[in-house]
Amino acid sequence: MTLPSPAPRIKLLALDVDGTVTNSRHEVTDATCRAIARVRAAGVRVMLATGRRYRDALPVAERLGLGEPLVTASGALVKRPGDHATLHRAAFAAGVLPEVLALIAARGHEPVVYTDSFAEGFDFHCRSLAGAEAGGGGFGEYLARNRDLARVTPDLDRAPPGDAFAGFAMGPQEPMQALEAELAERFPVQLSVHTIRSPRYREWLCEIAPVGVTKWTGVTALAAAWGIAAEEICAVGDDVNDLPMVRAAGLGLAMGNGRPELQAVADQVVGQHDGSGMEDVAELVVARAAQPAEPA
Repeated sequence: MTLPSPAPRIKLLALDVDGTVTNSRHEVTDATCRAIARVRAAGVRVMLATGRRYRDALPVAERLGLGEPLVTASGALVKRPGDHATLHRAAFAAGVLPEVLALIAARGHEPVVYTDSFAEGFDFHCRSLAGAEAGGGGFGEYLARNRDLARVTPDLDRAPPGDAFAGFAMGPQEPMQALEAELAERFPVQLSVHTIRSPRYREWLCEIAPVGVTKWTGVTALAAAWGIAAEEICAVGDDVNDLPMVRAAGLGLAMGNGRPELQAVADQVVGQHDGSGMEDVAELVVARAAQPAEPA
């Protein structure tokens, strides 16, 4: 009689940040820190794979005691927190980004592009800081909160920086979804594009990156260098930019507060980010880290 093979051991845990590691108050709780410490004590590597900018991911990694490279901007930028070295930066095909930004501007939205400029003290380019207003709840609030990290480039839509690796527009849900659809139709083989609810602002983000760039591409590039196969990875998230990694990982988990389309493809749905979510993740991962790798 042939016994079924056990599921592969989990050797790497890849975690989204907002809505997964952080609660609805954008906090990393003590309970979450203990859960992650338990996973690491079981010999499992833990890394963050987030839509956040690198600068915004650093405090979360520090709070959790993580030193692994950070997959940021939904996979478009991977940096090592110890020395801030860039391990991977995505690049748009020649001539694509000006057309993309011109379309965004033509639809009445303000384009923003990210550059790998952490060491220079800024993170993104925008055309203007006009309308930056704290408490407004939209793009103006984003600019107000982040004005010190902005580089104003008035002709951004005509001459974007050559080292731009990702970007976004912000607005209400329907216009952002319409923009996503138009960009996907216009640039089907040049862009990765998705629309998510902004975790810290009251509007939606239509995020753009070079085609093929996802959190999963960033995670698997690092995992391969560590000798870890896809089936040995657990990936956890809550939104549509987590779909590729939750779908493809050996163990894909969706948070209880996650989007329905993510929960539909996950192997299992755990508790919410304001509840037992990370403790549930730790329980599942530790169990899969300890089981035999081969049949008896």
